[in-house]
Amino acid sequence: MSALSSFFANRVAVIATMHRKEDVITPLIESALGIKTVVPTNFNTDSFGTFTRETDRPADQLTTARLKAEAALELTGETLAIASEGSFGPHPQIPFVACNRELVLLCDYEHQIEVVGEALSTDTNYQSRVVDSPQSALAFARSVGFPEHGVVVMHAAGENPKNAFAKGITTEADLSQAVTAVLERSPERKAHIETDMRALYNPTRMAVIAQATQNLIKTLQQRCPNCNYPGFSIVQRRPGLPCSLCKAPTLLTLSVLYRCQHCQFQRDKLFPDSLQAADPGRCLYCNP
Repeated sequence: MSALSSFFANRVAVIATMHRKEDVITPLIESALGIKTVVPTNFNTDSFGTFTRETDRPADQLTTARLKAEAALELTGETLAIASEGSFGPHPQIPFVACNRELVLLCDYEHQIEVVGEALSTDTNYQSRVVDSPQSALAFARSVGFPEHGVVVMHAAGENPKNAFAKGITTEADLSQAVTAVLERSPERKAHIETDMRALYNPTRMAVIAQATQNLIKTLQQRCPNCNYPGFSIVQRRPGLPCSLCKAPTLLTLSVLYRCQHCQFQRDKLFPDSLQAADPGRCLYCNP
């Protein structure tokens, strides 16, 4: 039995999802932690926000994942939960590139710890378009991986854009029917089509959730040097890596601070990215 398996022995984890995220989370988590997982029935994660904007997310990404986990634990009476939350938008460092940030959170009431795995990927089909015919809608859909990836048809901007007319579209017939219906109701003969970012309709996103789950497991495997609890993780990154040319501090990470949630033991680590100096191209003095 592995160290993690012994720590979580004979536990049941509730996966807070209604979009089949357990398809990728369960095999990884059960194997690494030696636990069993269940998905609660009648658990509506849409109440915590929808990508199609009918319901706003109640808080930031991490807090929303925590709210999902807490709701699943309250519903089931268990003490261990796993929740996932995704976001899509511009990459924080690469201009004009879309990215997918996934968080997978483990909430353990028995040991009073919360551990997060994360993945940031540019491998996403997150896109939308305004179309004026079923043919143009189909061309867009195929460009984003349809029919393996689902799409959503909505009214165009200014015509109740928060009203998703049809979600989870994975056949040409359903796509044509939905677009035609929206066009007939549109004064401008326009329809909005976008990728369905729910995990069960988006294999590309599902793969990133798997990456975040693997990162969660890796973080859990980092044991506290003081009390041996899992999840000894980074809580702060400190910039200041010196430029290799002029030695001035840059914005790149010089050190990180690890902290244990259980005993609060802390440890600094220099050069966490295996770099002891920054390229002059990242220096504000050498490359203003």
